[in-house]
Amino acid sequence: MLFWVILFFCGSLFGQRGNTRYWQQKADYKIIVDVDVKKNQYSGSQTIKYKNNSPDTLKNAYFHLFFNAFKPNSEMDIHSRSIKDPDKRVRNRINNLQKKDQGFLKILALKQGGHELKYEIVGTTLEAELNSPIKPGDSAFFDVKFHGQVPLMVRRAGKNSPEGVALSMAQWYPKLAEYDFEGWHADPYIGREFYGVWGDFDVSITIDEKYVVGGTGYLKQSFLSNDKTNQNKKTWRFIAPKVHDFSWAADPEFIHDKRVTKNGVIINFYYKRNLSADHIKNWEQLQPAAEKLMLFFSENIGAYPYKQYSFIQGGDGGMEYGMCTFITGKRTFESLVGVAAHELAHSWFQFVLATNESKHEWMDEGFAEYYGTLAESYVIDLNKENYYNTLYKRYKDYAVSGYEQPQTTHADRFKYNNSYSVSAYVKGFLFLRQLKYLLGEDAFNRTIKKYFRDWSFKHPSPNDFIRIAEKITQAELDWYLTDWTQTTNNIDYSLKKIEKSEGKIVIRIERLGLMPMPLDLKVVFTDGSVKEFHIPLQMMRKDRPLKKGVIKLSDWPWAAPSFEFSFDYTKEVNKVLLDPKNKIADINRENNLIFVKKND
Repeated sequence: MLFWVILFFCGSLFGQRGNTRYWQQKADYKIIVDVDVKKNQYSGSQTIKYKNNSPDTLKNAYFHLFFNAFKPNSEMDIHSRSIKDPDKRVRNRINNLQKKDQGFLKILALKQGGHELKYEIVGTTLEAELNSPIKPGDSAFFDVKFHGQVPLMVRRAGKNSPEGVALSMAQWYPKLAEYDFEGWHADPYIGREFYGVWGDFDVSITIDEKYVVGGTGYLKQSFLSNDKTNQNKKTWRFIAPKVHDFSWAADPEFIHDKRVTKNGVIINFYYKRNLSADHIKNWEQLQPAAEKLMLFFSENIGAYPYKQYSFIQGGDGGMEYGMCTFITGKRTFESLVGVAAHELAHSWFQFVLATNESKHEWMDEGFAEYYGTLAESYVIDLNKENYYNTLYKRYKDYAVSGYEQPQTTHADRFKYNNSYSVSAYVKGFLFLRQLKYLLGEDAFNRTIKKYFRDWSFKHPSPNDFIRIAEKITQAELDWYLTDWTQTTNNIDYSLKKIEKSEGKIVIRIERLGLMPMPLDLKVVFTDGSVKEFHIPLQMMRKDRPLKKGVIKLSDWPWAAPSFEFSFDYTKEVNKVLLDPKNKIADINRENNLIFVKKND
């Protein structure tokens, strides 16, 4: 544990971004908030200790005021009404919200070092001019007083969810924007994805005493208020070390169950007691399943670093937060396990490996989808191959639609919501599946574990990830990262010829797509025997280990549009299969198979 403490707090570590040192900012929050459950409003104050570990002097600061998105004509509202395939949960709902159901987050006071700051609020972003620039290595203290109104549940956070959960409190407080090697990330809240500053949170929530509260962090104490103005209220104090966000949910009808895993992590379950008997049974069955999920991720990625995790009925589907998730509760058992697996996987790929998911959403959603699917199949009877085929079809349809955008597209800049979904979830999933094919299972597993070990509690970029794979295998993989994530190039290889010539079987393959891949090929003879070949990709420099009996051919240089090879004719060929195990996302598999006619 001492290693992690040193790693986290030193703030200036060697990274993989040229010759510069890796650094990251730190923001510690102390938040005190009082909630009026009748008005669904809250008032609070917070002190932020902000450490500037960057090499830059900061003259401005930016805060996210996410709840301002939930009012008519916000950017989120306009975007939802103008995009061609709106999210069915949003559509024009924000535009139709009555005033009492709209969200807002108002700033009553903002100070730096005790002195008022000049600021402007632009939608969901507060832009402040600092009184005293923060020099490299220095710290500053911000004091904020705020007043908010919880919107009717539209997207992720809000009051009165479709399942009747009173409060799902995500993105609810004035949150300092992230500043990293690319500068400030003060993106408006339009559609999705978040990026935050690492720090420690001390949060006290005073609310009606009938409400049960769960969320990020460790509950340090809960006590009834002695304040006459807060009669019949209870204060819940949570401590959350080394997180980049804080969320919570509350409801007077929550059942709170606990399960302690064999590695000592407390898993909490909050769900409404008025669920049907079948749904309550599903939540009870989820508890041993959740322990299996937790242990699966810890074994296959890296040890879960916190002492608790909470599955909370709330939100509008499934959404990950620090040490917890909000998931809808009226589900079949299989659906409940599926959403739990995906959201729990985010604790590794977003809340410990905190990529900028606005820019690299596939590194979070796609990786969580990949490992969540593996974990789900480990716990329940999920046919992984059928699931993969479904994802492949979604990708193929997208790739040939003419609407594909590169994965480097900002999460809010996709022309279609479906484009974002396929890019983030499906192409992100396929990125890992194909990488396993490129590296081999052992090197792939070592890559994931080293990635988690080296980049926990930091903000890794795509290059940081692929460089780990390169160092483990000594292969060159920048071509894979570039083509798959930064372009819309696709994979399309075709078997063009198989013939007998001078006692040889001659096979020709053509590359029709712009994206290269090393290739597996299988020849099946009429007697049922097989011969397997592998064609390395020249620019990869080093190939994966091949199983015994596979014949390794010469390298295929990418620029060559075709590749031809031959072997001795000893018996009749029945068929030839390219990529026989469907390990690469070739957009046209119909030209990957040739049957040989008799007497050819």
